[in-house]
Amino acid sequence: MEITEVRVFPVANEERLKAYATITIDSVFLIRDLRVINGNTGLFVAMPSRKMKDGTFKDIAHPLNSETRQIIEKKVLAEYERELANPTKRPERPDKAPETSQE
Repeated sequence: MEITEVRVFPVANEERLKAYATITIDSVFLIRDLRVINGNTGLFVAMPSRKMKDGTFKDIAHPLNSETRQIIEKKVLAEYERELANPTKRPERPDKAPETSQE
């Protein structure tokens, strides 16, 4: 498995949530809504999740072993640091484009 693309979208005005990320695996599989979180021991990457009826959260996609989790986290955090040092001009979340009125 190779992570062939990482895109990071920093978030302003949030205390713990620092960015959203999208990764592409082997140029054929995309995972959106990873989150860069500032936790008690520093930054970490949270996997995309869904809130269940009982109020708990369940991961939608996640690595099956710690080696894969470390690979993903290393790549996402490196891109996050690069993005902070040299921000690109793009919307925070491209999938959340502003609504336009249609007449």
